[in-house]
Amino acid sequence: MDNQMSRGFSLGIDLGTSNSAVALEDFVSGRNEIVEITQILGLNQIGEKPILPSALYLPHPDEFPQNGMQMPWSKTAGEPIIGQFARDHGALIPDRLVTSAKSWLSNFHIDPKKPVLPWKSDIKEQKLSPFECSRRYLEHMREGFLYAESAHGQAWNLAEGEIVLTVPASFDEIARNLTAAAAEAAGFGKIVLLEEPQAAFYAWTAQAGNSWRNQVSRGDIVLVCDVGGGTADFSLIAVTEKDGNLEVERISVGEHILLGGDNMDLALAYTLKAQLEAAGKSIDSWQFLALMHAAAIAKVNLFTELSLEESPIAIPSRGSSLFAKTVSTKLNRATLERVILDGFFPLTKVSDLPREFRNVALQEFGLPYASDPVISKHLARFLTRSLINVKASEGLTSLVKLRPEALDGQYLKPTAVLFNGGVFNAAPIRNRVLDLLISWGNGAPVRELAGFQPDLAVAKGAALYGRNRATGQGIRIKAGTARSYYIGLESSAPAIPGFKPPMKALCVVPQGMEEGTELLIDEREFGLITGQPADFRFFASEVRSGDAPGVIIESPDRELEETGRIEVTLPAVEGFPESQPIPVIINPIVTELGNLELWMKHTASDRRWKVEYQVRME
Repeated sequence: MDNQMSRGFSLGIDLGTSNSAVALEDFVSGRNEIVEITQILGLNQIGEKPILPSALYLPHPDEFPQNGMQMPWSKTAGEPIIGQFARDHGALIPDRLVTSAKSWLSNFHIDPKKPVLPWKSDIKEQKLSPFECSRRYLEHMREGFLYAESAHGQAWNLAEGEIVLTVPASFDEIARNLTAAAAEAAGFGKIVLLEEPQAAFYAWTAQAGNSWRNQVSRGDIVLVCDVGGGTADFSLIAVTEKDGNLEVERISVGEHILLGGDNMDLALAYTLKAQLEAAGKSIDSWQFLALMHAAAIAKVNLFTELSLEESPIAIPSRGSSLFAKTVSTKLNRATLERVILDGFFPLTKVSDLPREFRNVALQEFGLPYASDPVISKHLARFLTRSLINVKASEGLTSLVKLRPEALDGQYLKPTAVLFNGGVFNAAPIRNRVLDLLISWGNGAPVRELAGFQPDLAVAKGAALYGRNRATGQGIRIKAGTARSYYIGLESSAPAIPGFKPPMKALCVVPQGMEEGTELLIDEREFGLITGQPADFRFFASEVRSGDAPGVIIESPDRELEETGRIEVTLPAVEGFPESQPIPVIINPIVTELGNLELWMKHTASDRRWKVEYQVRME
């Protein structure tokens, strides 16, 4: 591990959809904590906060006084504003506000390096790409961390540390590579990627101390249920035993679901707006944004203070006068529970899966938000697909053999839940999820793992993983790649007028292939087109854990998910006509940093070509 024992500290970076954070593990002093990030809090006001909102505001050139919104490390004035002020001020001028840039990295239908954000904005200049926004967030976290630490007399050389950056378990290889590239472009150099649910599990073990081994036992199946501001992410971790020691292995990951706390705040705002209109009061679009903010605060108040029956809502007008009219209403507990618990977490059946709404042929293009807001149904789909995935692999099935009842029926049954994400600060929501799982299991107990930290666990867990990785000590979750990966393969068939040879797919990376390993698929040769433009199509699957490298899928468009395609011209080999395929074997590599590389090796020479997993749309 590239001289990792010389590392003196680790940084864990949570690049969140809604909020980001940085945690530090100092191996020398023993310091381990969330570190504050310098950011703009108001006009001519700079301060440190433990959370950096993942919001970027593009100021108009004449909007603020010169240098009034400049970070200490900025070289030029008028740069985009990132953090708390960007989020709060940008809510009033949404056509200059970028949010959810992280989710755009995994959108197959756009080029993530094309300047398209803020989405649906009419501004003609200054737009940024999802990749560039991610780079700027990461650069701000790096500079903000270093600046805040230097103010307290502490200097860090990041090249001497282990830098761990988290990504959703549901991110495909394209989005993972883009995130790593953004970190490198932001000045972090080579970083290690870690799935967010795994980071939450590491943080839980640290928080629980040695007692974590008393909370889980051999045969347990832990559901890591992560619902944040903009996404829902599910993973399953199996607890096994080897030589008397507990081991843990990730056995299933879910899809990337754009559904979270922001949806809940919006639903409350619409409900309260209807409540106001029924009382003869109306609000404009600016006031509706204020209503969303007030509804979010009231939601937290009611879920935190369970003795409260209602929370007041005050919506200011645009007038600056002290006597400007304020619109008032209340959010009561009955409405809160109806909208949040019964709307997003109802006690559905495990056979109730998310609905796909296809009533209109054309849709407004944008982020692929979940069409069904019922998180209960998305969880049912995940557990149903997890059963298919585990049963597809003898290795995965053996991990849960001590709980054969977990494989009975139509879904994989967890025995414990580790909650993560700000939504689960609310005990009533956690209890509803537990009630839901118990109802699906006909009363079989499902327990909550105590000691979770829903807001900051991911950053803390990433830093802890960095320490474990650098020192070679501590628990390690066996995981590897979250999916099986495939590359498109044109069928070998005689030319027929009007008939295109069908597309097949070759499994190049099996699910669970570990970091720092490589494969050589040499049972057969493949023909590689060089010297002229050729298409590469990439596929993945979350439920085909049993596919071995070299397996060919006959109908990938039906059985797999296409994750990207590129047109590329590979350098030709001297002596081969441009149109003649060159015989190659496939050499997939999963690097120590968790990135996937796909090499094509010429069978008759030392020539080889690397095809990057990436996406580019014309």
